[in-house]
Amino acid sequence: MSASGVLSFTQQGWEQVLAKVKRAVVYLDSACAESLHWGCGSTRLLEAVGGPDCHLREFEPDAVGGGAKQPKAVFVLSCLLKGRTVEILRDIICRSHFQYCVVVTAVSHAVHLTANHVPAAAAAEMEGQQPVFEQLEEKLCEWMGNMNYTAEVFHVPLLLAPVAPHFALTPAFASLFPLLPQDVHLLNSTRPDKRKLGSLGDVDATALTPELLLQIRCLVSGLSSLCEHLGVREECFAVGSLSRVIAADLANYAPAKNRKKTAAGRASVVFMDRTLDLTGAVGHHGDNLVEKIISALPQLPGHTNDVMVNMIELTALQTEEENCNVVAPGCLAQSNDTTAKALWEALLNTKHKEAVMEVRRHLVEAASRENLPIKMSMGRVTPGQLMSYIQLFKNNLKALMNHCGLLQLGLATAQTLKHPQTAKWDNFLAFERLLLQSIGESTMSVVLNQLLPMIKPVTQRTNEDYSPEELLILLIYIYSVTGELTVDKDLDEAEEKVKKALAQVFCEESELSPLLQKITDWDSSINLTFHKSRIAVDKLFTSLRDIAGARNLMKQFKSVYVPGNHTHQASYKPLLKQVVEEIFHPERPDSIDIEHMSSGLTDLLKTGFSMFMKVSRPHPSDYPVLILFVVGGVTVSEVKMVKDLVASLKPGTQVIVLSTRLLKPFNIPELLFATDRLHPDLGF
Repeated sequence: MSASGVLSFTQQGWEQVLAKVKRAVVYLDSACAESLHWGCGSTRLLEAVGGPDCHLREFEPDAVGGGAKQPKAVFVLSCLLKGRTVEILRDIICRSHFQYCVVVTAVSHAVHLTANHVPAAAAAEMEGQQPVFEQLEEKLCEWMGNMNYTAEVFHVPLLLAPVAPHFALTPAFASLFPLLPQDVHLLNSTRPDKRKLGSLGDVDATALTPELLLQIRCLVSGLSSLCEHLGVREECFAVGSLSRVIAADLANYAPAKNRKKTAAGRASVVFMDRTLDLTGAVGHHGDNLVEKIISALPQLPGHTNDVMVNMIELTALQTEEENCNVVAPGCLAQSNDTTAKALWEALLNTKHKEAVMEVRRHLVEAASRENLPIKMSMGRVTPGQLMSYIQLFKNNLKALMNHCGLLQLGLATAQTLKHPQTAKWDNFLAFERLLLQSIGESTMSVVLNQLLPMIKPVTQRTNEDYSPEELLILLIYIYSVTGELTVDKDLDEAEEKVKKALAQVFCEESELSPLLQKITDWDSSINLTFHKSRIAVDKLFTSLRDIAGARNLMKQFKSVYVPGNHTHQASYKPLLKQVVEEIFHPERPDSIDIEHMSSGLTDLLKTGFSMFMKVSRPHPSDYPVLILFVVGGVTVSEVKMVKDLVASLKPGTQVIVLSTRLLKPFNIPELLFATDRLHPDLGF
């Protein structure tokens, strides 16, 4: 199996799509566009379409239809072909002149049968048949206005956006986030008294909403296709309640039965809930340039994992703000540029200082190859120095085209180094280190009282002070790293003071940010009363208490906090690190918190016999491939840590890190306060 299995899996899928797009109008939804963006690049699609005109369109209700000279359309969709998605398809086709329609879905036909409530036994009998796709093909011809026109509907597993050879994301599942204790109350509201859930530990597939279960099944279908591509039979393990449901579904996924029998290789797939450790997600410990870039620069529209790089410095336009939208933005993904791709992978795998020097080295070498008049300078790399190298390419079209990818990464670095958010990164880090020491020496109430003077209304804040959103990040950090709380009068009083201060600050904001609008359920601070603000803050603290208690059900991984002593300061030990160390522990203990999910009767019998006979259960270190899936997002630093740790603990093991999204600190409050966690929007 190649080291770049996630990349070849994605590219192989896109080759099937590209074979269909010649001279077509191509409609993509945002998740598929993101997979293309990281896997092949849009230029590859444009080349396959051919012709002088650009015929790429976003799949949305208002999308422009095909004209009289555009008889062919290809729709590339990440979701189920059902409900609203089919209505949008119909509307686009009805206002077009298409005679040939191809619909590609990233969701398998087996999952479409599940979504249409076809019983498992009946679905098993339909193996090799695709009635849902065939019915839609008939509808497509009907909407085109002639049953003799051509329609094709088929499945291609466009699950991943490969960020690196060992690391990929699942854009269609960016909103998938583990449950919190408050979600148990919501699930219980529809259950009879005798079947109420006691805690997250009681949550299984039967307890979840139909929408969430279907979302999980869509993910499992894609992961099964990945295992097929890798040629492995997977053993599934889980750390956390939602991970347990996903792992069990993959272990018992019926359409994979025959594949598993014939697979030559073996792999461990370990799922882990992000909510068990939010400290690393909101913390600033990661000494990584890419983390700072994605935190500082604005998000690329329609994407969850890439940013906009301002390219105006390479044009003759003035750098005023109003000109920024005139020039198309650059980005981080450079799938078709070998040199830029090599630099990108170096940035992912090195510390901040080395990464910045690597950017300078690449720019100097590129300028030298183009015979540009470069002035060498040693010492510390500054944004001004990088910009002086980049501007050498400005009036040289050939050099610009030859090194476009590299220049985008160079500009991203320079813009991040001089961004105010980067200066604040060190302030966050210093405060987090101070918090770690305080947590060991003081109670939670004392820590919250230390935070209180930092909660300032907009009229009293300077650039050095923390905004309400930044205060939320610090609160999430405090509650996650502290873990299980001892609730007493002092804690209640300290929380009450912080709640009052935050509620007042929310009311006095001149403008509510999108995050504060989501938390307060109000779009303007003008009409936000203290009473309404206080209700929102109370809900916020319910979530914070949930975060603190997230590891309560763990037996082994109960803490991410390492107390200090006379030789070492108190520190944070990531849960991911603890899980990987436990997997590759030389004595191979049976971990209580890394649960193996049995797949059928044979495994259940093994588990039963192991109670009175020496039958070894599967262990996650048994196999040459480890796929680690973090449900709810992962940071660049965590991916690097896992890769380095596996290489040191068990050299030769191939590790693939997968996650729902690439995280920056501000993502966590957005995911925590999302209202659709139990009822995801599946497009119908």
